[in-house]
Amino acid sequence: MLSLVPSLTESVALTRPEALVGATDWCTHPAGLDVPRVRGTKNPDLAAIAALQPEVVLANQEENRELDVTRLRAAGIAVWVTRIRSVDEAFTSLDRMFAALQWPSPGWLHEAAEAWAAPAPQPPRRAVVPIWRDPWMVVGSQTFTGDLLSRLGLVNVFDGATDRYPHASVAEILDHRPELVVLPDEPYCFTATDGPEAFPGVAHRLVEGRSLTWYGPSLATARELLSRQLA
Repeated sequence: MLSLVPSLTESVALTRPEALVGATDWCTHPAGLDVPRVRGTKNPDLAAIAALQPEVVLANQEENRELDVTRLRAAGIAVWVTRIRSVDEAFTSLDRMFAALQWPSPGWLHEAAEAWAAPAPQPPRRAVVPIWRDPWMVVGSQTFTGDLLSRLGLVNVFDGATDRYPHASVAEILDHRPELVVLPDEPYCFTATDGPEAFPGVAHRLVEGRSLTWYGPSLATARELLSRQLA
């Protein structure tokens, strides 16, 4: 199989690495992954994918383009498309994927489900999660990241937004009165000197973006790691 989704690439590579025949340039985990690359998630090399003759291509509704999925299917290549908007959907979708592949459910998936079963800490804190700047974009409604944050005791102040990832100026972000600005290192790599200065007087935390946005093996350790980083 071939994966166009970094988190699914990691899920397959840590479960049955010999089954993976290709991945995108953005598939950075597990470390040392040695498979042919087929460009990015938004511009995959369809000819290169076809040449690798995968039995199935793994894709995601949000991360990949419908046009590429349509063209792959038109070429006779089966494509499995996931749709993940909550932590529970992530577990259900991964279970379904492994069942469809007729693989046993991996141990890391059970560990991840147990890690996220505990109730959210109280009281909740109002938070905002920028994912880009110039222009600024934030996590909005019906997202995996937003649901994950709620399980960490954070209330996304843009949860009522119409868009899943709305544009918002710094003034608009501050108008929502966040108590905490959560700054991940991907897709935009926020750092101690790039991001916090835009929100003077508001507490901020730098977090690992992979733990915040990937649904795969990282979920087994993400809760403990993010809880420490957000403390």
